Amino acid sequence: MNIGEFRARRLRSHRLSAPAASVIETARHMLATQGQEFWGGRLALAARTTREPTLSEVDGAFERSGLVRSWTMRGTIHVIPADELGWVLGLTGERQHRGAASIHRREGLDAEAFAVAEQVAVSALAGGNRLSRRELFDAFDRGGLSTAGQRGYHLLVALSVRGLICQGPVVPREEGPTREQFFVLTDEWVDAPVHPADPLAEFFVRYMLSHGPAGTADFAWWSGLPIGTARRAAAAAASDSRLTRLDDDLWVATDLPRRHPSASVVIALPPFEEYFLSYADRSVSVPPHHSPAVMTGGAGYPILLARGEVVATWSHSHALARRHLPPTAKWIVEGAVSEAEATAALERYRRFIEG
Repeated sequence: MNIGEFRARRLRSHRLSAPAASVIETARHMLATQGQEFWGGRLALAARTTREPTLSEVDGAFERSGLVRSWTMRGTIHVIPADELGWVLGLTGERQHRGAASIHRREGLDAEAFAVAEQVAVSALAGGNRLSRRELFDAFDRGGLSTAGQRGYHLLVALSVRGLICQGPVVPREEGPTREQFFVLTDEWVDAPVHPADPLAEFFVRYMLSHGPAGTADFAWWSGLPIGTARRAAAAAASDSRLTRLDDDLWVATDLPRRHPSASVVIALPPFEEYFLSYADRSVSVPPHHSPAVMTGGAGYPILLARGEVVATWSHSHALARRHLPPTAKWIVEGAVSEAEATAALERYRRFIEG
């Protein structure tokens, strides 16, 4: 398979060339969409959905409890369908909590502190209450748990990876895009959680359906699971008819979503974009010598994607006083797209963020 065909299949798997009919359908297809930049996670969903949903329309899916955001894997925040959060954390939560042990020791957070935090959170959020981060921090402080420095943040993460709380409806903001969500009790917010018969196999299948062609090492990186566990997942999923094995360890959906005739070949995508980030080997979308332009030192940049290749990064101020300024591109591959194509992609983003 040549690089063009490889990229074309990935674009369809990611629904970047075969967008879904609704934001919820997109999120369910992707399962977990990178979302540490909240506006970016919402743009990632909108870019994969027909009829150009705006930021406010995506926010509606959080308000109606269809979507939540939480630390689903690798200690990183993702957007995920609310009813699928539980089984994913069942695979990744304890590993994430153990991985943070040294941070917990540094911050003086032990089992007793987490038990108190759980009691405080349940008391503060029970009965359908929703609290902002600051409000939940205040509740911890009143309960005798200092949130100074990074302690408050790590209390939130610990309770989230245990599945007790999650981030649900957005916090209203008059100036610019909403940057924050309310915390809610997961068991109260999620009405009918999903329970796959074989969660590990399902995890592997869902990654390949939304990210293939890809290999087991890619799944291990994305999920944060050990390579041995990833191999067990692949073995458990080997007979699933939803997947086709292209060679010994390259998997793709048996029935790829059909390319939409109106899908743009040039797309403005967010920082930490799934199409780039979610692989052990990212050379399909970006040659290794260009990778530092897309992500360096843990900082990810918004990207322009052209026919499956990252050709530029871009930026746009979300400050109210500067939002009138147009998004601007910084080229990685000069001449890869026309000025009109780049402008159209960035204008699509602008309609999203201002809607």
